[in-house]
Amino acid sequence: MKKRILFASVLLLLLSTYNVQKSSNSNFEFNIKKIDIENNKFINDKIIKNKLSLLQEIDFIDSFEVKKIFPNKIKIKVYENIPIAILQNKMEKKFYTNNGKVIDFIEIEEFSNLPMVFGDHESFLNFHKVLKKVNFPLSEIKKLYLFESNRWDIVTKNNQTIKLPIKNYEISLQNFIDLKDQINFGKYNIYDYRINNQIILK
Repeated sequence: MKKRILFASVLLLLLSTYNVQKSSNSNFEFNIKKIDIENNKFINDKIIKNKLSLLQEIDFIDSFEVKKIFPNKIKIKVYENIPIAILQNKMEKKFYTNNGKVIDFIEIEEFSNLPMVFGDHESFLNFHKVLKKVNFPLSEIKKLYLFESNRWDIVTKNNQTIKLPIKNYEISLQNFIDLKDQINFGKYNIYDYRINNQIILK
């Protein structure tokens, strides 16, 4: 963070037009006339340019690179945090990103159909690692609920509910993945794994 603050201060200085006295007979003029922003998809150029000295305050920006192109151009390449779920914890709504971060929620049409997670960040961070491990298709999830017992329910976009046990739910998730595309199992709306070594279909 200290490095970012230092860099932002230097960048702000560079963006000013000024003269540097090289000798009694010559001046070196350093005028920034153009700033190119690259790789940004969700945050527009205007917002970034308005906050060049405070880039670390834009939640969607994970990191950035700056390259000076002489004589009067700066190129900024940004790397964005990509939301993959919407985290609803009590009254607070946040985006959960592809790198496990939580950032401020804003209305963006592209993210309107992300899975809704009703639970806290740390719990979902651990649960998401298991989902990734078993290759559970996050794109097929509509909602996820964390209960006080630390047990998860998953509701898919096909309105199928997966009731997971408190422990060893990785096995249950893998079982559902193996079953979900079979014709005979497509008619069931509830897959209940809460009883050890059993599955109840409804």
